[in-house]
Formats: sequence, structure tokens, C-alpha cells
Amino acid sequence: MSEPSLTIDNILAPELTLCKVPASSKKRVLEFIAERIHFQDEILSDTQIFNNLVSRERLGSTGIGEGIAIPHCRLEGLDRVIGVLMTLEEPVDFDAIDNQPVDLVFALIVPKEATSEHLELLSQLAERFNDSTFCARLRQSEDPATLYQRMAESNH
Repeated sequence: MSEPSLTIDNILAPELTLCKVPASSKKRVLEFIAERIHFQDEILSDTQIFNNLVSRERLGSTGIGEGIAIPHCRLEGLDRVIGVLMTLEEPVDFDAIDNQPVDLVFALIVPKEATSEHLELLSQLAERFNDSTFCARLRQSEDPATLYQRMAESNH
């Protein structure tokens, strides 16, 4: 039996959709992501998630330009894909390819034995964030429910 295909809808939970997160640095953004995931699922180690995200950033920034970052990493013992979407209160320097500070973040934590499906998901995200109108709508969201709804809507 093949797994149901992964879409943004089934990896992003409303509880992991956050608006206007106060973060002063890239490190703080990554810490916040790890803390939120741990808060949501205590079995998952925030330290391990944070360290894995940082290791991935060392290979090259996940800031894809236009104020957007898609930090991601693999995690041992994870059985599903976890997405975290957040807008930041103030843009932070993310060493992005265009050197623009980042204020829109979608983090993706995938199982250690990630498949091509996970790469597909990353490219879906990147494609979606290529749409400046869509990004503007996300940035204008005043609360997490609206942000979540706008992200989910774009899938249809």
C-alpha cells in the first residue's frame, strides 16, 4: 500500500502556524521552531531538532530570497512530516541568497529516511512561495487562524 501523497495541508497543524513571532536572529527562529514542535509533541527533542536545523543551515542557508526561508532537516525516530509556518514580527538576517532579511518561514522536519516525496514537498513549497501575491497575503495575516487558512487554501 502506498502512502497518501503528502501535501502542505496534511503536514501543517493550526497549532504550528504562528503570526508575528518575535525573533531577533536566525538562531532564535530555529530555536523557536524546535521549541514549538517539542511543545506539540514532547517525545521529540527540541535540542535535537534545533541542532539538526543548524547543521542543515551550515550546508547553505535555507533563505530562498524575497524574505522567505524554508529551514528543514531530518529527524531520527520521526514517523511523519511536520511543518511549521510563521511570520516574524521583524525581518531577521538569514544569510539568504539575495541577502534580504527573512520574515516568512516555513520549516519542514522529515523522518530520517526521507524519500523523494519529501523533496517533492520542498519544491512544492518553494514554488508556492514564488508567488508574490500569495506571500503578501500570508504576511498580511493578523492571526494564526487566518494564516493557516490562507496557506491551506493555496493548495486547491
